[in-house]
Amino acid sequence: MSLEALALVAALPILLALVLMAGLRWPATRAMPLSWLVCALGAMFAWGLPTSYVVALSVQGVVTAVGILIIVFGALLILYTLQYSGGMETIQYGMQNISRDMRVQAIIIGYLFAAFIEGSAGFGTPAALAAPLLLSLGFPPMAAAVICLVFNSFPVTYGAVGTPVLMGLKMMRGLVEQTIAAAPAGLDFFSFDQFNYLIGKWSILMHIFMVFILPVFMLGFITRFFGPERKWSNGFKAWKFCMFAACAFGIPYFLLGWFLGPEFPSIIGSLIGLAVVIYGAKRHFCVPKEIWTFGDSNKWDPEWTGTIKHETKELKAHMSQAMAWLPYVLIGLILILSRLPMLPFKGFLASFSIPFNHIMGFSSVNGSIQYLYLPGTIPFMLVAILTIWLHHMKSSAVSQAWTKAFVTMKNPTIALCFSVALVSIFRGSGIADVALNPHAYPSMPLAMAKTVAAVVGNAYPFFCAYVGGLGAFITGSNTVSNLLFGEFQWGVAANLGLPRQVLVAAQALGGAAGNMICIHNIVAACAVVGLSGKEGYILRRTFWPFLLYGLVGAIVTCLLCFVFIPHAF
Repeated sequence: MSLEALALVAALPILLALVLMAGLRWPATRAMPLSWLVCALGAMFAWGLPTSYVVALSVQGVVTAVGILIIVFGALLILYTLQYSGGMETIQYGMQNISRDMRVQAIIIGYLFAAFIEGSAGFGTPAALAAPLLLSLGFPPMAAAVICLVFNSFPVTYGAVGTPVLMGLKMMRGLVEQTIAAAPAGLDFFSFDQFNYLIGKWSILMHIFMVFILPVFMLGFITRFFGPERKWSNGFKAWKFCMFAACAFGIPYFLLGWFLGPEFPSIIGSLIGLAVVIYGAKRHFCVPKEIWTFGDSNKWDPEWTGTIKHETKELKAHMSQAMAWLPYVLIGLILILSRLPMLPFKGFLASFSIPFNHIMGFSSVNGSIQYLYLPGTIPFMLVAILTIWLHHMKSSAVSQAWTKAFVTMKNPTIALCFSVALVSIFRGSGIADVALNPHAYPSMPLAMAKTVAAVVGNAYPFFCAYVGGLGAFITGSNTVSNLLFGEFQWGVAANLGLPRQVLVAAQALGGAAGNMICIHNIVAACAVVGLSGKEGYILRRTFWPFLLYGLVGAIVTCLLCFVFIPHAF
């Protein structure tokens, strides 16, 4: 079979997922099992892989998915624990009393608070928390949804404590280690952990420009399309406050990502940014002199509203702000202590694992779950348990929080298990074993990579980030987008002689930007602000910021590839 035909077979599961979820609006719980089946059939009939080997690869994918699901469960558990303890309402109460200017509120809540939620929890939770809060402050539902979706971009690569990098690139370990073993002198990563660090480092360099550009652009965008006067200039007048917020968040965000790795930028950077910006806003530092609002709700376009009518929700504090934020502060401290390599805790926690060696008898198919090192266990579950005591929770509230976390896991479990099983087949299809791969075909991602490289050539870095965005659009997750396309990006870079870590970093950036247009996120945001059925309208609005984000990412990627580090590795 020709390389082009193999590439087409490999692309079929991805195209099917795109058609089913974006075109027919199927949920991932239905679309991903079918896409996995198409992938498995392609592996067996086009690649000639034995059925038992395909099953073993699928089991390996499920093992990897369990590790991701532990993180998801821990993130949801701490979220629901704070909701039922009253801590989240206390945080929201403190947020709504900072400024009456809705541009300032959009930055503090949509840009910073949502970044913190993404950094600590990820997986679609920022819109679920931040959008209703903006709604309660008097934002049009449509504007609240668009703000939260667009701002849920730059924190995502480092969301859920770095999961999109640490877990999203996990399947590339063998490929990276093989390259290291055969690499010439001058390779700038010497282990898989260093490779992950580099991906976080280059991604943070790509993101940092939009950290400063996006808040100014979005305020202008919102006042143009949702303001009483429909003027870009009304939003741009708050540019000083945007720059203040961008510096307060962006400086620690960049330094943490550049020097410490992908686990800390969003969660710690946003904590620092929130503290600095709230302190400054209360003292009117860089705040516009004229207060701007969305005006009389009776004059809003009917398209902006849905089933939840405009009304200011009365929030109340159930405890002090310090006590409400304490669980998140503990999460940050425990993460730092357990991730810094110079301390003994990282090695100790990582030593506890459940191995899955030689799955179904295949020596190349292995997996493991480091159940204590996963942030879902420590610190998320640990802090959720401590919060019961810290917030004096009743047993009924604790039961509700844990029950809701378990119930909410149903759909992510189905979608992730089949998604990651598909990815495992993708990467395992190119095994160098004649008994398993009788035609010696390249892996599915590599077949696509070689075909794309031949067609696009050296112009590919300009499109690289958009491929990551497509992955997030299809799968609803930056993590799964990286799992799906990470090896593909690596293969294109290898074929074109471009720096591989830069294209993989651009993949991570694109997967984060893709959260703006991700169907799952849009549906979730619409649900919490009462706009179900208006997803298409929101997609038409978020598409333009996504294009801008991808364009800036493309420019930085091209500069890195052709000007600053123009070498093969």
